[in-house]
Amino acid sequence: MIPVAIAAYAFAIISANLLVLRFGPPVIPLVAFFLIGLDLALRNWLNLRMRPLAMGILILATGVVTYLVNPAARSIAIASAVAFTAAALADWATFRAVSGSWIRRNVAGATVGAAVDSILFPTLAFGALLPALVVAQFVAKVAGAALWGWLIRPREAQARAAG
Repeated sequence: MIPVAIAAYAFAIISANLLVLRFGPPVIPLVAFFLIGLDLALRNWLNLRMRPLAMGILILATGVVTYLVNPAARSIAIASAVAFTAAALADWATFRAVSGSWIRRNVAGATVGAAVDSILFPTLAFGALLPALVVAQFVAKVAGAALWGWLIRPREAQARAAG
């Protein structure tokens, strides 16, 4: 299951980067909900199963692959790698520090990670702080991470919820 999650994680990041490159800031809220929300939830799921160094390598590798797939995506790939790395560290620290259910830990980590990513990514990718875009993508990322987190929650959490 881990290889499938890694592939989905990488696909989500690379697709998000290429969609933003192709369509620009207007597509970011949709990408944030569907793809970055998935990234945040998968990152927490993988956080339970992978070592931090392996996760860091995965995050950086997705930025490199984005660039290799489309060298025109250089600024997007760099912004993505920096923002995702900072967000991943914030998410990881929060996810590890919060106690309670998977859903609670996932949403807490994703909220902190989404805040970091929502500020850094557009600022680095487009060279300006865009407050409306920051707020829109933050809300979309947290909502997406909550939905995806519920869908991919560990089996133990599903069993407890069922009965």
